[in-house]
Amino acid sequence: MTATDPSLTALAQSWCALSLLHGRIEAHIERALQARHDLSAREYSLLDVLSRQHDGEGGHLQMKQVADAVVLSQSATTRLVTRLEDRGLLERYLCPTDRRGIYTNVTDAGLKLLDEARPTNDAALREALDEAAKNPGLAPLVRVVEDLKVPATA
Repeated sequence: MTATDPSLTALAQSWCALSLLHGRIEAHIERALQARHDLSAREYSLLDVLSRQHDGEGGHLQMKQVADAVVLSQSATTRLVTRLEDRGLLERYLCPTDRRGIYTNVTDAGLKLLDEARPTNDAALREALDEAAKNPGLAPLVRVVEDLKVPATA
């Protein structure tokens, strides 16, 4: 295999298209959330992930699980949690069964902001996909995204 191998070039081009689609969507959502709710796309994602926790067995996420869900390092996730905690949108507490564990819950203010921001996020996502669908190189990826049936916990 060489650097000019057509299959490698096609694979690299496909990866670039996917990366481009992701970047455009994320940037569009970021602008909308910042403008209307003073919330970054990462902050929205973190609030969304944490709002899905429950009190049953396995219902609370450890920081590594949260980091994986929002696609950040553990240290970046911890800084993000601290920022949202400082804004009163999250609260941390000790795990009742393991004093070494710390859980994070969304506060009522955080849930209210998330509820207000969800339509903005969804509309911005739709707008970004519609715009990307006009690009012949991105249109097939948009169709794949629209056709995916992935559970929220994936």
